[in-house]
Amino acid sequence: MPTKENRVCDYYFSPISPWSYLGHQRLLNLATQHGIKIDMKPIEIAQMYAASGGLPLAKRAPQRQAYRLQELQRWSDYLAIPINLQPAFFPVSGDLAAKLLIAAQLAHGTEAALNLCSHIMRALWSEQKNISDEATLTALAGQAEMDGVALLKSAETASVASQYQQNTQQAIAANVFGVPWYVFDGQAYWGQDRLDFLERAFAAS
Repeated sequence: MPTKENRVCDYYFSPISPWSYLGHQRLLNLATQHGIKIDMKPIEIAQMYAASGGLPLAKRAPQRQAYRLQELQRWSDYLAIPINLQPAFFPVSGDLAAKLLIAAQLAHGTEAALNLCSHIMRALWSEQKNISDEATLTALAGQAEMDGVALLKSAETASVASQYQQNTQQAIAANVFGVPWYVFDGQAYWGQDRLDFLERAFAAS
């Protein structure tokens, strides 16, 4: 059982994942409620799928794609979290947004980066914005009270790229095959629909 000093939940996700979006704020609320630290790890999901045998959305069977839309609508309605099932800018690369989050984490700390992540995911899945666009990301950083221009410069550095790759390799080593993925006290939880189980683990620690 983790001690109070190391009660940390690893949070593997992609800013382009609708499931990460639907679970993001709930995870933050649970962590605050139970005094758990979040170790934010945005990853490159194409590499994760390649290593785990998964398929990107466009390559999945039509019936799986159709059911995904039904489930997203159900969860959106259930959680009262607005979502555009087929946003204007999707599919979209999440690499620059992920690197921006890492840059924010390095410059301002994890809590601030998680807040920025809320803005980015909401922009994609609710506000019809292009999160691969530099101007859009700069404005979103400004909404989170950060210097978006400076963060974008940092996001393009080798150190941030290295951290992004390290996060992805850690995910692969941890047998991650989908996002969001949470690891707490040695146990893995896949998907925002497992947050109830994660909360029980938080409460028991």
